[in-house]
Amino acid sequence: MTGTQLDHAGRTDRAAATRERILDAAERLFAEHGVHAVSNRTIAETAGQGNNTAVGYHFGGKPDLVRALIRRNASAMDARREAMVASLGPDPQVREWVDALVRPVADHLADAGVPTWYARFGAQVMTDPGLRGIMVAESLASTALTTVLDGLNRCLPALPPEVRLERGDVCRQLLVHHFAERERALADGLPTPRSSWADAATGLVDVIVGVWTAPVSPAGRGG
Repeated sequence: MTGTQLDHAGRTDRAAATRERILDAAERLFAEHGVHAVSNRTIAETAGQGNNTAVGYHFGGKPDLVRALIRRNASAMDARREAMVASLGPDPQVREWVDALVRPVADHLADAGVPTWYARFGAQVMTDPGLRGIMVAESLASTALTTVLDGLNRCLPALPPEVRLERGDVCRQLLVHHFAERERALADGLPTPRSSWADAATGLVDVIVGVWTAPVSPAGRGG
């Protein structure tokens, strides 16, 4: 390798390391304060960058930075979800599909150690009308996730359309906010209902399965 090639490789490595430091800083700051409350200057300073334009140089605008954070975490969760889908039996039921939806997120957070910020970052994004669409679009771009959702939909009990929509909304809220609350408690050193992320995933799977399979009252059927 020539000197020019070595210099180029060095610059590439430094740029990649800088991007990772910016992503780490942004994820934490966004989780703790909200995306729009944090300036690029603050992110750059937290990432140890003397140049306040570093964030814009590496990522462009806030939506691009949010998208990069989602993709960085989604790749690891997708790999776990693909493995779970591949190991499913010939006729998976609601619980198996919900487990494949929930557990990869919990396992990803468990592997990251304490504290983590991605669950709270996701909650901030999903409650922001201007950024929610990015999270939704990135999620639907995941083949593993859409496979799980399609499988779940195929084996759900027959429900009136309005009840199905309602329960879908409830489950999305649980998926987004339950882990965010656990993550916040762990970061603050507070007690949590479950001792581990694996147990927390099991509890959330129980709840979501209960939501989807609960009986529908006459009022819920439009009666």
